[in-house]
Amino acid sequence: MKIPVTAPDIHSLLNKAAGDSPTRLGNILSLGIRPDPGGNYYHWDKLRHLKQPPQDLSHAEWWLAIKFARRALYRTIPHLDKEGKPFVYAEPDVVRRLLHEIDIHGGGELKASEQVANPNTRDTYLINSLIEESITSSQLEGAATTRKVAKEMLRQKRKPRNRSERMIVNNYYAMEFINDIYTEDLSPELVFELHRILTVDTLDNPKAVGRLRTSDDIYVGDERDATIIYVPPKAKDLAARLQNICEFANATDSAFFLHPVIRAIILHFLLAYDHPFEDGNGRTARALFYWAMLKQDYWTMEFISISRILKSAPVKYTRAYLYTETDDNDVTYFIVHQLEVINSAIKDLLTYLEKKATEIKTVEHLIRKDLQGSLNYRQIALLNRALKSPDSIFTIQSHRGSHNVTYDTARTDLLKLVDLGFLEKTTIGRAFSFTVTANLRQKLEALK
Repeated sequence: MKIPVTAPDIHSLLNKAAGDSPTRLGNILSLGIRPDPGGNYYHWDKLRHLKQPPQDLSHAEWWLAIKFARRALYRTIPHLDKEGKPFVYAEPDVVRRLLHEIDIHGGGELKASEQVANPNTRDTYLINSLIEESITSSQLEGAATTRKVAKEMLRQKRKPRNRSERMIVNNYYAMEFINDIYTEDLSPELVFELHRILTVDTLDNPKAVGRLRTSDDIYVGDERDATIIYVPPKAKDLAARLQNICEFANATDSAFFLHPVIRAIILHFLLAYDHPFEDGNGRTARALFYWAMLKQDYWTMEFISISRILKSAPVKYTRAYLYTETDDNDVTYFIVHQLEVINSAIKDLLTYLEKKATEIKTVEHLIRKDLQGSLNYRQIALLNRALKSPDSIFTIQSHRGSHNVTYDTARTDLLKLVDLGFLEKTTIGRAFSFTVTANLRQKLEALK
């Protein structure tokens, strides 16, 4: 992977502009250049290739004006890099706009959606989200299995057969763990337990599970071309650094307001930057993002999968870290990237919910009205899947896992569909399985 070109030193640019002409520096800074030109928080590596800087500025002068505008907005993050320098971030218009979109779409619009607001369907969509995040977060870290196989494994609660499947199951357990403990303050012990859940039976060194790394012989690299992208802080400093991260995550100082979403994103960044574990740092960092969002009452974030968006463009994810490291520890690059990811994930979810609502209405239209009232949402959702995939095989365990219901409830759901002639019951070993009856659509239409 190509490492971004480090941004020019601002003091050198200042000296050059002042030396070129007594009035040149004043003219540059008086132009009112925005910190995010055109709504884009450009890094120097990108800006230097853009055509036609404003006015008669050179690219270097344009960068100088932008950096001056950004420095006026910078706030310090209470955590230092490995050289002892502080991290900073800004909230230019592009950040405020993206935060507003999250509050609108991820707050009011998502909360108002029938599937999320309705307690009868909420668990179904929550389970779907947990499954999606578990699979894609693991795939980002190298898990190799198909989504179809992984989904069936999680729904049927089948034991994993290899390391890739174990990573996915672990991620699923970790997300459930976060749902149980998000009201607690973050502590190193809680982070260790989260890492243990995420990595047990998946690391080359089993002793590294749930404990800080002890070696400095570690780096982040690009497997495609063996490029060393990043070397993390020393192992001897990790205990103190992790304690500091926890204090940042738990801070409630009213004199220093930090938007909850930005706090969660910065927590994600800091854990990944410190790289405190031999492996599993990315999975742990993304899990802590969800913890922070739930901790700060952004409960609708349970329904989105940020890893699915990250997986579609992993280079952008890595580059957001590198932009920070090559421009004065400015974490705004990572914040903007993550805000865009969150918004994309929310919009994808809203589209998915709309699609599912349409599918359910289509199935309901096929079922005569007196029968509609006797079928619950879970049964109608199963019929929808059966219509789309007539070769599907259902089990009590998979139905239970899809909707977060008890064994008896799942069994009752399926047996009723057998009684109505929509499913056929067979026995595999000592367990029941259920297949879709032939010509299901025609049977539904005939009943109507």
